[in-house]
Amino acid sequence: MSAQEYVRKARAHALERRSDSPMVVVERIYAEHIGYLWDFLRHIGVPESDIEDVAHDAFLVVHRRLDSFDRSRPLRPWLSGIAVRVAAAYRRRGHRRREVMTEEIHAMDPGPGAEAELSVRRARTVLLQALEHLDAERRVIFVLHELEELSVPEIAALLEVPLNTVYSRLRRGRAQFSAVVRRLQARGGR
Repeated sequence: MSAQEYVRKARAHALERRSDSPMVVVERIYAEHIGYLWDFLRHIGVPESDIEDVAHDAFLVVHRRLDSFDRSRPLRPWLSGIAVRVAAAYRRRGHRRREVMTEEIHAMDPGPGAEAELSVRRARTVLLQALEHLDAERRVIFVLHELEELSVPEIAALLEVPLNTVYSRLRRGRAQFSAVVRRLQARGGR
């Protein structure tokens, strides 16, 4: 089941139940942010085959820690912090499956033309391949700053890491990312 299908189901279910009970609040958060969380987990290196499990584990943590969330603060950085920790724990457990993923076949879409879609797909592939070459600490900080657009002080607070450490990892992550992208593009002839 795709992230979009999960979003539709979760939104429909959350609309059926109107209440401020913790479970209903979590269902609303799930309905609004599951797509974001799937993309974020993919960007920080969770294999496609494990994203569903890690996302659900993250929402279990959201449910347990909902009462500790400061509602005056933005929700996405809090979710990102939970996702980073859950993904790290998932990796440490070492029970990830090794699967060879194949390219999905998509039905005809009246959207952008094949050439535009191919260009976007290639760029996404280069992005994901380049992110795979970053070590875990640099990757998380790089994704939070460059893709999720969080400030360095926000990242430092979120990850409970010294500010200068975040700046250093971001600088090294950017340099490594750029070098990998140049290498991948040179290999691909573009």
